[in-house]
Amino acid sequence: MKRVLFFVFAVVLFCGILSCGDSSIQKIIKVTGGNVEGIQEEGITMFKGIPFAAPPVGDLRWKAPQPVVPWEDTLKADGYACGCIQDEGMAKAMGASTGTCEDCLFLNVWTPAKSTKENRAVIVWIHGGGFSGGMTSIPMYDGINFAKKGVVLVALTYRLGPFGFLAHPELSKESGNGSGNYGLMDMIAGLEWVKENIGKFGGDKNNVTIFGHSAGGMAVSMLAASPEAEGLFHKVISMSGGSFAPSRTLNESGQNVATLKLAESAGESFLEALGVKSIEEARSVDADRVFNAQKKMKMKYRFWPVEDGYILPDDQYVLYSHGKFNDTPVLIGTASDEAATFMPKKLTVEEFVSQVKNDYGQAAESILKAYPHDDDEDLYRSVKGLRRESTFAWPTWAWAMLQTKTGKNPAYVYVFDYHDETTPDGVGHGLDVPYAFKTLGSPEKPAKDEDLAVSDMYSSYFVNFAETGNPNAEGLPEWPAFKEDKQNVMVIDHESGARPVPNLDKIKAFDDYYKWRRGE
Repeated sequence: MKRVLFFVFAVVLFCGILSCGDSSIQKIIKVTGGNVEGIQEEGITMFKGIPFAAPPVGDLRWKAPQPVVPWEDTLKADGYACGCIQDEGMAKAMGASTGTCEDCLFLNVWTPAKSTKENRAVIVWIHGGGFSGGMTSIPMYDGINFAKKGVVLVALTYRLGPFGFLAHPELSKESGNGSGNYGLMDMIAGLEWVKENIGKFGGDKNNVTIFGHSAGGMAVSMLAASPEAEGLFHKVISMSGGSFAPSRTLNESGQNVATLKLAESAGESFLEALGVKSIEEARSVDADRVFNAQKKMKMKYRFWPVEDGYILPDDQYVLYSHGKFNDTPVLIGTASDEAATFMPKKLTVEEFVSQVKNDYGQAAESILKAYPHDDDEDLYRSVKGLRRESTFAWPTWAWAMLQTKTGKNPAYVYVFDYHDETTPDGVGHGLDVPYAFKTLGSPEKPAKDEDLAVSDMYSSYFVNFAETGNPNAEGLPEWPAFKEDKQNVMVIDHESGARPVPNLDKIKAFDDYYKWRRGE
């Protein structure tokens, strides 16, 4: 009798932890690989540092992510895992609470759900950092406030720099599918994990939004064009990102995604700098030495996603033009003074004119005409504006135009311009991110009530969009879908509302430049 009672007690205890036959969300959940134990805070259940793929080390360095290695004991998912290898200075300056390592393929989940049957909308966050930096432990990216608004938020990591984006002829031959996009493959593996597991956190695998900023925004635009990501998401949000310029064959201005040929050539230069003769040797080299080898490369090259013919089959603009993309609703936009964050170099008028003519060839005169440069004040704003349009505003506009022309789903476009007199020209790159995540202020310097109200509105638009594919809801300024014949965007400022696209003359000057580059 005692044995029976003990058995019953054990079953009750075990099922109370793992929710046997119970739909309630528990702190211990069985996911691909094993059990994970999260923590609860302010009504939100959080799981941090869940592995979603095997460690990409040793023989798995520069290979597609492999299935996660199972674990036996319950994994304590109560703290962030390490970020992927990078220069740690920027991440530490942004408050990141972890260091870096090569075994870095982890994700975090914040869920408000109390039951697995709730089918909450899911947002998957992909951080920025120029494909060479960034990590999920940066406080600005805390997902708890998105979860408080009713969605399940997932934040995932991906390999960076030479670990994530090295192409090489040997690697292309080994895979049979080109090389150089391991970081994007990591994102796809993370989305596959979401599809398989998110229901256990109360999320709806059939209502997933991919959401990125800067390089993360560029990455989600690439996933939207990748056949390998088909069916893994249903909506896209991109903040200050988008990749629609032609692929780079040499060192063309405003073009970042290299052709496979160029990327493989850079990979050969990288192995020379590393002091090895083969990929096999390179896989045995210490990770710090791999990271530092990029500084010794003879050719000027930045590790970035590659037009490999597989993950990225072609120039994204061409793919979209022919309707070959993952057609979902998109919500995309920029900050109003993106380049201010990068403190552009001061130029003389002569230097500016010479640089534009050198960089933009046949389109240089129309670009110079669009950017006043007769005095120092105009020149400074034009130097910033040129980078704003080429890197952020034109790709966003081009994306909206292509989605509207060739897609069946709407595009919603915004410009974030909420600022005060300390930044008279507008909002710099990344300064709107804490408004989206509702992570403004600090205990030492609380945010103002007006700032918090704008943050609540901004994040509400994102949550509404993730839930329904439309950012609008009662109590918010009406946000119309972008139309080719009526190009309105939502301007977020002190009097938020829909207005014509700002700086359209400058954007069209860059459109002429990219048409020239494509030979149109």
